[in-house]
Amino acid sequence: MANPATDLPWTLMKHLSKQQPKWRGWRGLLPDWILGMPFRNPFGSQRWARRTVNRTVNREPPVSEAAQSSSPPAAQPYQWSRFDWFCLWYPPGWLILFNRHWQHYHADPDGWNGLEYGLFLIPGGFYLALLLRWLRLGGRAPRSVAPVVDLDYQQAFRREVLRPIVHHYFRAELQRVDLLPATGGLIVVLNHAGMCFPWDIISLGVLLSEQRNWLPLPVSHSLFFDHPWLRWWLPAGWAESLGGVRAERPAVETAVAALRSVSAAASPEPVLLYAPEGWRGLAKGWRQRHRLQVFDANVIRFSHRYQVPILPVVCLGNEFLHPWTWNVRRLARWFGMPLFPVSGLLLLFLLFPSMGVWANRTRLRYVLQPVQQPWQQLPSQPDRATLYATAQQLRQQLQQQLDQLIDSKATQPPQAAQPSPPQ
Repeated sequence: MANPATDLPWTLMKHLSKQQPKWRGWRGLLPDWILGMPFRNPFGSQRWARRTVNRTVNREPPVSEAAQSSSPPAAQPYQWSRFDWFCLWYPPGWLILFNRHWQHYHADPDGWNGLEYGLFLIPGGFYLALLLRWLRLGGRAPRSVAPVVDLDYQQAFRREVLRPIVHHYFRAELQRVDLLPATGGLIVVLNHAGMCFPWDIISLGVLLSEQRNWLPLPVSHSLFFDHPWLRWWLPAGWAESLGGVRAERPAVETAVAALRSVSAAASPEPVLLYAPEGWRGLAKGWRQRHRLQVFDANVIRFSHRYQVPILPVVCLGNEFLHPWTWNVRRLARWFGMPLFPVSGLLLLFLLFPSMGVWANRTRLRYVLQPVQQPWQQLPSQPDRATLYATAQQLRQQLQQQLDQLIDSKATQPPQAAQPSPPQ
C-alpha cells in the first residue's frame, strides 16, 4: 500500500530541484575579530548571539544537507509574537516572517539574522542587509541543498503561518463546499492572476486542507527553485520542503501518476494544485485580468491517461493581488524572469525588495465546480487536437462562471471554511 508521506515525495524528489554551481567571490574582506563580533539580536529567542565566519573556503566547516533542510521539528510550536503580527501588516516584513518560521524548525547557518531583519524594515536597508550577509558568508552565495519533502514542516507552516495570512489578511472563503469530493487523489484546476507571488494557489491549498485531510502539492514555476534571487530571499530548499512540483511536463506527469497509485486510506491524501494558464495567466496584466488565457492540454492528457479526476475552481479577487499592473517583457527577458510587473508599487519595491513575497490585501473567493472525468467522454487514445480542444472547453466553462460572478456582483451566501483543529 502506497504512503504519500514517503512514496509520493521520494517519487517527485528528482524533479523538485536542480543543483546550482557554487559561486565563489571575494573572501577575507574583513578580519576575524570583526566577523566574530557579538551582535544584539532583538528579534530572536536569544538576547545575544555570536556567529563567526571563516575567511577561506578550506576552513569552512561542512554543513550537512540534513542539518539545513530536514532537521527534526522544534519541541515547541511556533508562537506568534507582537513583532510577527507587525510583520504581517507591514509589507516588507513578510519575508522576515517566512524566514523566522523556517529557522524555528531548521538549522540555517547561511540564513538571515536579527540585525539583517531589522534592516529590512527601513527604506533601502535590504541592500545593506544583503551586503552584510554576503560578507558574513565569506563572499559567497547561500549553499544549495538536496531536495527534501518535509511533510511535518508543511503542516506546521500551513497551520502556523499560512492560516493567519489567508484568513486575516486575504479573508479567503470557499463556496459550494457540497461539491467537494470526499477523497483526494485529484487535480484541482483554477484560473490564475495577480502578477505577484502565487497567493491564489497557496490560499486555495490552505482552504482545501481545512475541509479535508488533504496534502496540497502546488505546481510552481522553476523560478521558485532555481532563480538566484530566490536563493537570497528564501531559505535553501524552501519550495521543495513545502511539496512544490516543477511546472515541467515530466515532473507534473510523475505527480499525477503518483496520485493514481495512492491508496484512498492514505493520510493525508495528496491533491495537485494546477493552474493550466501557467505564466500566461499570471503575466496577462490588468487589462486582461478577467480573460482566461489558453489552457495547457497536459491537464487533460494526464487526467485521461491516469484516470485522475479534475476539480475545477473559479477564483475571484486574485486580480487585486497586484492591481493596475502591466508586464514589460523586455525587462523580464533581461532579468531572466517570466514576467516583470510594473505598477505604482514599483518604487516601493525598489526601496523594499523584501516585498517580493507580499501581495495587496484583497478578498479571495473560490467557487467549486462539479468534478470532471475526461476519460469517460474521450476515446481511449485521443489525439493532440482532441486534448487541446477539451482543455479549451474547460477554459470556456470557467470563463462563463467567472463572467457570471463578475456580472452579478454577488454569489450565494459564502460558506467560510472552518479551520480543522491543529494536529
